[in-house]
Amino acid sequence: MTPWLGFETRVALRFLREGRMQTLLIIVGVAAGVAVIAYISALISGLQGNTLDKTLGAQAHISLRSPDDIVTPAAPPEPGTTGLTQTQPRAQRLRSVANWQALVPLLERMPAIAAVSPMVAGGGLALRGEATQAISLVGVELDRYDRIVGLRGKVVSGSARLAPGEAILGRDLAADLGVRVGDRLTVQTGAVNDAVRVTALVDLGVKELNRRTVIVPLRAAQNLLGLPGGATNIDLTVKDVWAAQALADSLRRQFPYKIESWQESNAQLVSALNAQSVSTGLIRAVVLVVVVLGIASVLVVSVVQKRREIGILRAMGATRGQILRLFLVQGAVVGALGSVLGLALAVAMIWLFTNFVRGSDGLPLFAITLPPLLGLQVALIATVCGVLAAIAPARRAAAMDPALAIRI
Repeated sequence: MTPWLGFETRVALRFLREGRMQTLLIIVGVAAGVAVIAYISALISGLQGNTLDKTLGAQAHISLRSPDDIVTPAAPPEPGTTGLTQTQPRAQRLRSVANWQALVPLLERMPAIAAVSPMVAGGGLALRGEATQAISLVGVELDRYDRIVGLRGKVVSGSARLAPGEAILGRDLAADLGVRVGDRLTVQTGAVNDAVRVTALVDLGVKELNRRTVIVPLRAAQNLLGLPGGATNIDLTVKDVWAAQALADSLRRQFPYKIESWQESNAQLVSALNAQSVSTGLIRAVVLVVVVLGIASVLVVSVVQKRREIGILRAMGATRGQILRLFLVQGAVVGALGSVLGLALAVAMIWLFTNFVRGSDGLPLFAITLPPLLGLQVALIATVCGVLAAIAPARRAAAMDPALAIRI
């Protein structure tokens, strides 16, 4: 069997060499298709990863809050009577999550949850001299909160510390107030004021958050917002970001809280990512169809051109199966060579994008890479497509009558 396999490979390579121009063109075509598939796959993966990092870099994967206050509607009027009642929704007030101290360790024991952080959040004002800015006041335990959003990694100035009387500010808010690390400012919530010293400025990745966020110790926020010992939110980070929705649904069945996953709070983003993935899949499919048709067309031409040689091979004792495998080998060789060249082109395109495409700030837009596994998958798919494209021409060649083929 091995000698025949060697014979088929040698003849297949000879046929490809004799039609070297059309062989070269189809290899270049396959390479272009592989390069497009690999580059687009890496680009979309990098874009989606960057988008998720920016979106989830400043929020929890799942958030637990107290249920909303609701107004019980009036009883319906009795038959034959008219009721003049109107139910208005109740204004929501800051409320603590019930039994949050017992809930936190319970959540931490769940295997799907990576981090848990209680939080007190509310509105207020930041004052410095004559400057006043509306703020979003956030009270946290720094170590726990850092595991949720990676706060220490977002520091652009100073050092992230939250001792009593200290605060961390969004960098745009600091610029609006004219404060730097070490300066003091006043945080006001209703009738309560507290002077804090700025220990760090952070870039949360979203301009609106950078312009409004003041982070203080949990106990300080409890006092400022009138929730002693309370927590308005329990923030969760999960080990698998795409499993957040399923976990949120499971938690709703277990606990009487208002629970929201990042997919629910960013529904438009999730829809856009899904549409993007579908579009990318369609592009890949179209490119693969073009590659298959290109390889098939070249091999059909090869069958027509090599009819006499095929007839001679059959007359010399070559079986239909050997002729079939001969053309399948041609398809595999074209697919494999095109894959190697295409992956090299994709790597070059990724390098050009990474090193020369810049945003308005002069920095690279986002990092993209071609994972080895993705490259291997694309190459394998292209090679398999080459073999599949060769099936019809190979069957046609194998079905030729040797006597008729030699006379042509």
